[in-house]
Amino acid sequence: MLIELLPNILFTLLLILALGFFARNVKKIKSNINLGKEIDRTDNLKARWSNMARIALGQSKMVKRPIAGILHLIVYIGFILINIELLEIIVDGILGTHRIFAPFLGRFYNVLIASFEVLAALVLVAVIIFWSRRNVIRIQRFWKDEMKGWPKLDADIILYFEVVLMGLFLLMNGADLAIQTNFPTDPHYAQAGSFPVSQYLLPLLQDINLDQLILIERTAWWMHIFGILCFLNYLYYSKHLHILLAFPNTFFANLNPKGYFANNANVTAEVQLMLDPDADPYASTDTSVEVDKFGASDVLDLNKVQLLNAYTCTECGRCTNECPANQTGKKLSPRKIMMDTRDRLTEVGENIRKNKGTFVDDGKQLLGDYISHEELWACTSCNACVEACPVDIDPLSIIMNMRQYLVMEESAAPTDLNNMMSNIENNGAPWPFNQQDRANWAKEL
Repeated sequence: MLIELLPNILFTLLLILALGFFARNVKKIKSNINLGKEIDRTDNLKARWSNMARIALGQSKMVKRPIAGILHLIVYIGFILINIELLEIIVDGILGTHRIFAPFLGRFYNVLIASFEVLAALVLVAVIIFWSRRNVIRIQRFWKDEMKGWPKLDADIILYFEVVLMGLFLLMNGADLAIQTNFPTDPHYAQAGSFPVSQYLLPLLQDINLDQLILIERTAWWMHIFGILCFLNYLYYSKHLHILLAFPNTFFANLNPKGYFANNANVTAEVQLMLDPDADPYASTDTSVEVDKFGASDVLDLNKVQLLNAYTCTECGRCTNECPANQTGKKLSPRKIMMDTRDRLTEVGENIRKNKGTFVDDGKQLLGDYISHEELWACTSCNACVEACPVDIDPLSIIMNMRQYLVMEESAAPTDLNNMMSNIENNGAPWPFNQQDRANWAKEL
């Protein structure tokens, strides 16, 4: 009896371990994001739910590039629907049953399995095209400097994962169909399901005996579920966290018009004090926000949504592809900004966990060690990167926060910018002309 239950026990233990490891990694990500500063993004809930439904669920920004968008849509729908069968696999694995949902769903079960198979085949085609675009056609945005090494390998690994998982799914179904066809009296493999794709594997399985077919089916079944659990836990180390984080990221996205920049409360209070003729310049200013420094030099200075953005980045490169600074050969890559922020945040999070909740200065920071001054000042603040992102990530907000730090904390603005600010202070305009001479040009008209 115990021997018969051994596969079920092993499966249950494997499932518990995989889900436990996944939960542990999710907790790490959550704690890292919570290192950021508080920001209220709970306004206008109707618009936020709509934004999430349209962009994360509806993939509205993906399909703006039809080829990649449609292929991604196929993989996305396939990922969601095919994993419905994962529920049946889990129940079967725990209880030791086989296709337990078939008796309850009747003919609809056949429709479901047929749909899963067609989607699996389409996903295989889409993934092969994706791999070809990256490695054969070599589309330029996939070969930028920041994509060398692990990011390039990561993108390929996930494609290999998909090919293997879909292949095992079809092989499992093909062996199942062979048993149902050639050995219809087997009590464990009832006549259930419709197999429009895996039926083409029957000629390869025609002359195999029952024990070998069961071995093939069981091996494919175990490898398929093991592969899915590996994929689940691989997400933590991969850019494919966006599969999960795209939903909260689009919900908490900035709904203000592009180009709107929030004023710093402390700076606003100081300016209002200077402009008020009745104000006492020696009176203390009471602001609602306490700021230990202006802007951001490290990830702990950023807000929680910016850190969520960093983990959500898909590394697709659409932002960098649209960036006018990058197009003209500047060092700036909005994708690299997000990747650097994520890498630094992961490093800081590990530092805090290692030191029992306290960050021990490691002599590094996001500004300088990861993101250079040259990158920050190359930005034209045009918002092209924000508009292009398929999951509403905002690299510009991080760039502007770090610029603010350079200007207000370190007085490290470029010479041209310093000259402009001096002219505004002295002449009331960005140009080096006295206010009394401002209208001289009109005298010749």
